[in-house]
Amino acid sequence: MGERLALNILARCSGVASRARRLRTLADSLGYTGVIAGTRKTTPGFRLVEKYGMEVGGADTHRMDLSTMVMLKDNHIWATGSITNAVKSARSVAGFSIKIEVECQSENDAYEAIDAGADIVMLDNFTPDDMRFAASNIKTKCLSTNHSVLIEASGGITEETAPLYMSPGIDIISFGTMTQSVPHVDFSLKIAHDTGEPTPNTNGVIDF
Repeated sequence: MGERLALNILARCSGVASRARRLRTLADSLGYTGVIAGTRKTTPGFRLVEKYGMEVGGADTHRMDLSTMVMLKDNHIWATGSITNAVKSARSVAGFSIKIEVECQSENDAYEAIDAGADIVMLDNFTPDDMRFAASNIKTKCLSTNHSVLIEASGGITEETAPLYMSPGIDIISFGTMTQSVPHVDFSLKIAHDTGEPTPNTNGVIDF
């Protein structure tokens, strides 16, 4: 009764783990030491399995759920009027122990987020060249102003384009594709039955 369910879970989780491992291996081969992460774009009701697949594959799980980090996206910013208002509002309820990340559409957005107290800035949907240029500028300015901030690259990054984003100024690269449209690994489950043929046991000895 549980065969197909077990195989579907195994196939899905293994597909996520395999993509995570390929991305981590690619990063290592290029000397990129930053974080390779998934996102919260997981299958409804299946998040824990897919996050487990990321971890097994060598990727970071990013936020496990909404309680582990505040992510301020464009709608939050528009609803409060500005990045500064959104960060200050979030900090007032999140306290000192929860990090705040802000989705930024431009380099100036990132500077406003940093000045407002964000811990992480996500440069969203930048081209690879613009991403590297902006990340380098932000890191340089943070050094001169004694700010400490992490920079995350995100938005439509795939296995094919990932190498273009793997530069020293980018601390985290997150992939929605680690769970979205990921190919499953094809497994089958066979019931052991007596064919009359000798079979090897776990010690490699033929049993009759």
